Amino acid sequence: MESYLSSVIKQFQYYKQLGDKTFEQLSFEDLQNDISKDANSIAIITKHLAGNMLSRWTNFLSEDGEKDWRRRDLEFIDTYTSREELVMHWEKGWQCLFDAIASLHVTDLNKIIYIRNQGHTVLEAINRQLAHYAYHVGQIVFLGKVLRGADWQSLSIPKGGSTTYNDEKFSKEKKRQHFTDDL
Repeated sequence: MESYLSSVIKQFQYYKQLGDKTFEQLSFEDLQNDISKDANSIAIITKHLAGNMLSRWTNFLSEDGEKDWRRRDLEFIDTYTSREELVMHWEKGWQCLFDAIASLHVTDLNKIIYIRNQGHTVLEAINRQLAHYAYHVGQIVFLGKVLRGADWQSLSIPKGGSTTYNDEKFSKEKKRQHFTDDL
């Protein structure tokens, strides 16, 4: 279970990094672009993710993950006035998550915590949030790719690059490592 905690931190870091690398490729106007009626812009998805993280991970072991101070519906209204404000909120959410997970011990993983009064083991709650954040970061990356078009810099193996990538990987000795260690 120690390896679970270190692995899940790396997974969360990976998804944060995908978001960070997407933001780097986009202007503030791109981040605010809701590409169609009723679509969420990257700014809105970011606001929702940060709001969720702050709610879920603040006092993670001792309070319900849906805080009474959270205003979820307002997360879907873009109020950011600058790229810096958006990134600061994104960073604040992730820092709350990483601080909470770093404080956990293996003995905490089977404890019960609540999200909207639904009991979860800590392990289940972490997995729930990992899947939720991966879903939304995937949306962020996809929108970034759509907005940048041919100027998009791939965040994974580029189209047509699988053979080169695999040749490089298979040219090395087998070893135990997390897939994000080379990123």
